[in-house]
Amino acid sequence: MRAFGRRGRSGGAVTKMDGDALSVTLLEDLGQISAADWDSCATPESASGRPHDPFTTHRFLHALEHSGSVGAGSGWQPRHMLAHQGGRLIAAAPTYVKSHSQGEYIFDHAFAQGYSRAGGRYYPKLQIAVPFTPATGRRLLTRPGFEAAGRAALLQALAQLARDNHLSSAHVTFCTEDEAQAGVQHGYLHRVTEQFHWHNPGYASFDDFLNTLSSRKRKTLRRERAQAHSFGGVIRVLSGDDIRPAHWDAFWRFYQDTGARKWGTPYLTRGFFEELHETMRDDVALVLAERDGRTVAGALNFIGREALFGRYWGCIEDHPCLHFELCYYQAIDFAIQAGLQRVEAGAQGMHKLARGYLPARVHSLHYFPQAGFHDAVAAYLQEETRAIEAEMRALESYAPFRKSQDGGSHNG
Repeated sequence: MRAFGRRGRSGGAVTKMDGDALSVTLLEDLGQISAADWDSCATPESASGRPHDPFTTHRFLHALEHSGSVGAGSGWQPRHMLAHQGGRLIAAAPTYVKSHSQGEYIFDHAFAQGYSRAGGRYYPKLQIAVPFTPATGRRLLTRPGFEAAGRAALLQALAQLARDNHLSSAHVTFCTEDEAQAGVQHGYLHRVTEQFHWHNPGYASFDDFLNTLSSRKRKTLRRERAQAHSFGGVIRVLSGDDIRPAHWDAFWRFYQDTGARKWGTPYLTRGFFEELHETMRDDVALVLAERDGRTVAGALNFIGREALFGRYWGCIEDHPCLHFELCYYQAIDFAIQAGLQRVEAGAQGMHKLARGYLPARVHSLHYFPQAGFHDAVAAYLQEETRAIEAEMRALESYAPFRKSQDGGSHNG
């Protein structure tokens, strides 16, 4: 374990708080901490079943590192924070030194441009995040009973590291609303952005969901599903031991194609999918379209305790509406059958609204040591938040659900 020194060097001083009782150190390799120790803070609920989401688990974050998807040359250099009190681990946070803003999905390019125009160097910056994963979840990971002390230690240490190392900023992305409120108390700026989530009030079947839609939207969805299933093959949803290495071979081709078109270079390595197969296939719902013995399209989802998280899609053949079927309708079907409360289908995508995915707030925290820049961003975020809230209200009026007698939307 190593920490940034107070004079901006790697190694050196350890951040101490409240005398010697509480300290925060940095870990450059998740392999240096046991899965049990990390997960005691990251996913303590796993003792009684699935974690709320698998993205902060040791197995997911270690797969990113072990596969080379993050680390040297990636722009994501691990510096995970560990908080100990009286020698006991009470909190942790997946933390990275970032040399760019790719793979984050809370876009701060305007901040970077403004900082540069003012004569500063925006990168490197510090970030608590799950790389390449626009899914809300706990980021300030605390052992039960140490929530207040653990969050405070991590937030104070992150800000101190930014100040001591003369960095432009520190960020916590896709955190919970409670974490965002805690961050404000420690001088962080709270940012609200939006995604589109599908909610399950207790549907027994996909038809139950369809029956809550307006007649026109219901017909559209049925037509899209029929078109998708007319591609000449079958659609299967695989999880656990039903997933074979050959399925990952096929999905890797899809991921490369989509990644090359969207980002230029795919973020994840082939080794990451091998790690998924070895350690996380029970956390995965892999939707595959097969025709004439060949897999032609696929969508990768991760299973949480209450939600299904859609992450990647790709294809080697184009068929009408197959994207909607694999990414959205199959996800809804899976969530209903598994009794999950919602589907989070990733970043952006206003086209999700017509398919029953409603606007949802996303929270992040941002810390700028320079007071003038802090104030400028604070003013920007006030205006952005007003615009986001107005947009969400407007979008909700276009929801596809039947209108109830009181004028509201009926979605179960």
